[in-house]
Amino acid sequence: MKYLDQFVIPFSGLKTGNYQYDFDIEDQFFEYFETSEIRQASVKVVCLMERQQRMLVFHFALSGTVKVPCDRCSAEFDLPVEGEEQLIVKFGEEHGEESDDIFTITENEHSVDLAPFLYDYINLLVPFRRVHGEDEQGNSLCDPEVTRYISEEEPDQSDPRWDALRRLKNDQNTN
Repeated sequence: MKYLDQFVIPFSGLKTGNYQYDFDIEDQFFEYFETSEIRQASVKVVCLMERQQRMLVFHFALSGTVKVPCDRCSAEFDLPVEGEEQLIVKFGEEHGEESDDIFTITENEHSVDLAPFLYDYINLLVPFRRVHGEDEQGNSLCDPEVTRYISEEEPDQSDPRWDALRRLKNDQNTN
């Protein structure tokens, strides 16, 4: 059995009603997604599926950590992630995506693969700017060596090309 098979939910034969699936997403999950920036993670997913006559409604609660590099000091750290998502899978004639949270599968399909959706949901929980937090005293948890290097100010070295543009701009503003 392949690792990602656990994220394929067979719904054929299920009666209308609610079903719960629990997933533990670890490092191995992200190995199957070649372009993933995330390589290490520990995310728990509680998936509630409501089986209806003509659709499946999935509610996901995700919480855990992903290891990401700090944008300030480049040291990796465990970033807490937490969120909720909803996916509606409708039965139709053609396979397709109507919107970010509405997906259509054909009438003769018997299961739905949640792995790509979970991959997207976890990646969307990672903020654009990833920086270490602060300790109880308000001190940054970034690598102190790198932080010290960054905070050292270099002497202002002006580029003559920019100086010429600044003079031109100042001349236009005075006219």
